[in-house]
Amino acid sequence: MKKLHRIIAVTALVASATGAVAQNTQRGISERGIDGYRPTEQIVQRQAEFQDMKFGIFMHFGIYSMLGSGEWVLQTKAANFEEYSHYAGAFYPSKFDAARWVAAVKASGAKYLTFTTRHHDGFSNFKTSWSDFNSVDATPFGRDIIKEIAEECHKQGIAIHFYYSLLDWGRDDYPRGWSGKNTGRPGRCGPETYFEFMKGQLTELLTNYGEIGCIWFDGHWDHQYDPDFNWHYDELYSLIHELQPNCLVANNHHIDPIEGEDIQVFERDVPGENTTGWVKGGVSKTIPLETCQTISKDWGYDLNDNVHMTPREVVRYLVGCAGLNANLLLNIGPRPDGTLPEKAVESLAEAGKWLATHGEAVYGTRSTLLPPQKWGYVTENEKYVYLHLIPDMLAKTSFCNPSQGGSGEIFIPIPGLKPKSVTLLETGQPCKFKPSEQGVRIVVGEVPDSYDWIVKIER
Repeated sequence: MKKLHRIIAVTALVASATGAVAQNTQRGISERGIDGYRPTEQIVQRQAEFQDMKFGIFMHFGIYSMLGSGEWVLQTKAANFEEYSHYAGAFYPSKFDAARWVAAVKASGAKYLTFTTRHHDGFSNFKTSWSDFNSVDATPFGRDIIKEIAEECHKQGIAIHFYYSLLDWGRDDYPRGWSGKNTGRPGRCGPETYFEFMKGQLTELLTNYGEIGCIWFDGHWDHQYDPDFNWHYDELYSLIHELQPNCLVANNHHIDPIEGEDIQVFERDVPGENTTGWVKGGVSKTIPLETCQTISKDWGYDLNDNVHMTPREVVRYLVGCAGLNANLLLNIGPRPDGTLPEKAVESLAEAGKWLATHGEAVYGTRSTLLPPQKWGYVTENEKYVYLHLIPDMLAKTSFCNPSQGGSGEIFIPIPGLKPKSVTLLETGQPCKFKPSEQGVRIVVGEVPDSYDWIVKIER
């Protein structure tokens, strides 16, 4: 992942909510794919299933976790790779328990886990014949972390996705980009052996660990100043779809989707906003969207990072992403001893409790009827429309806060919508409503104290 020395405030998600859905600026999009790429029916079905999941957990874990300075420590500390590589000899996460990690993911209400198989430092969390620099051969821990995680995900019903870095700060044959220049590696070398290495590792990952939901690439931006650089995506993407026809391809490159990709990713941003300044493309209308964000500051474990999203902030961000027709992939960085930070686990568990009772307004929904409104978001499925009334957003409107007495009235500009019923999701309490040619006017009575007041409209 790229570094950003702050966590984007959750309030920034809605700072420009009414204008957050950008017009699609892509070129060459066909009815079902991008440029010449035509996804198979298997991929189209998997894309729909992915959108239904809505919530995933990201985990960044490796020998960089030992230094407690985030996953970019080799770059930020201008460390020499040869010295850095010796940390592998002390890598022993004695409390690592894949079952406990996956159980925490499940308790959060997330439906999939995206796990780092190999990050920019080149250390592989799995047994690979393509490099000795891995969790089995280079460490006293001696275990295939990916194998244990994947097996546990399959066992507990959580889809497993694999993060895979396109770059490598330690290999001599990686064509050096703008990052990792002070690691002691030689200059630019012939790239062909490096791409063979990547294809070899991807083959292992898609052959040895059961069904994989997605390969999630990162690092394209390392050659953003070299527009002619060839990442061989045609070969990589074809290999993935050949080895596992159901496996989706995502790439955190900040540009318009490339032929062969099945998901568009937005790092530390919701679709249509560009608070980081990294996004150089538009928002796809043909493939699923995903926002990846951290629950704290860094992606990897940071000893000084003690501020985590609260449960309210987690729910708020998730609902905001759903209201922009995107999934949320929320990251936590495990500690070097193999435990998960308690504050992160607690926030995720509370968010999971909320999803257990309100999840119908998130899981399996889409958001195409209305863009974000001043008062919140709209999600829908075939039978229901859900209005997510966000308390602090409502406070900035003329809406009367029902929790402080009185009733709040809200107009939903969806022409032709004639509800059979309108209720508060949490209590089942009916709401008065009056449809018109322009939309529906709804009166919301007393509501419970909640992260998100949800009005459920039966079509």
